[in-house]
Amino acid sequence: MGPLTEERLPNSSTSGPRGWALRFISGKYQGGEFPLTTDGEIVIGRSSDTDMVLVEDMVSRKHAKITCTANKLTIEDLRSTNGTFVNGEKVQQGRLKEGDRILIGTSILKLVRTLGVHERVDSKQINRELEAMASEKRSTGSMSGQIEEVPVPDLLQLFGTSKKNGVLTVTTPDHEGRIYLKQGRIYYALIDGDTGLGPRKSFFRIIGWESGAFELGPSDEAEFSVELDESTEALLIEGLRQLDELRKLEKDLPPRQRQLALVSPLQSALRDLSAAQLDVLQLALNAGTFGATLDRSPLTDRDTAEALVHLLKGEYLRPA
Repeated sequence: MGPLTEERLPNSSTSGPRGWALRFISGKYQGGEFPLTTDGEIVIGRSSDTDMVLVEDMVSRKHAKITCTANKLTIEDLRSTNGTFVNGEKVQQGRLKEGDRILIGTSILKLVRTLGVHERVDSKQINRELEAMASEKRSTGSMSGQIEEVPVPDLLQLFGTSKKNGVLTVTTPDHEGRIYLKQGRIYYALIDGDTGLGPRKSFFRIIGWESGAFELGPSDEAEFSVELDESTEALLIEGLRQLDELRKLEKDLPPRQRQLALVSPLQSALRDLSAAQLDVLQLALNAGTFGATLDRSPLTDRDTAEALVHLLKGEYLRPA
């Protein structure tokens, strides 16, 4: 994510008076909201005399301050131990805009617009309601939420900057992905417990998932013979590039469950194929379906898909 910019807040004059709120999209208070008053400020911290009280060890007694004026919102870190992060960047002071995600402790808060302007806020009552909500859910304080609210790449950028340890579990109706973190660095990833896919291919798939739930749990004792050694930033850049290119190839690819067969009689010359394309051709004939070919290929999904598109368009393979 880019740095904070000096961007003015949206003009809402055509839709009536609107205010601001911080919505908890992860952490023990997930689902709660804290409204912001006009021309006021709130101090966030663990201490009971702050305006927004976050009861957890990773939050300093006085952690951060948000100031709201007529035309801007600003955030300031109050020399907290673990830092304040906006859109994955550690900040001392900066401007906020609609949609920004703020990480404090294990809570991710999203700045949202609300109907009506908040002239006064009973912060003690709101804090009581947030604590009651957390107690009712029997929250463990783990970072959890929905990837529709915080996409996996954004989560990993937040965790990388804040040097989180643990296992990020992402669950969809069809799959469970796990990404292993040490001090914010990604060192392994797998899907449905299948180490055969390899950590790199698994990671590239997980960051493309668009719906489901996430939870950052504690580190476990799992050991892997091969680990990822690239930086989180490098993995995300490459993964998102491959994902974008894969989506462009999808229009020329069959469904995952579709069988692939050799064109017969074969008119195209095998000598015109590269070594990688020949390997994918043989793999497709052995694997049977497009999905199985992707899973068994030592290449990334994007590179395998590119080879398959060439084989289909060159009339080496056909959907059966």
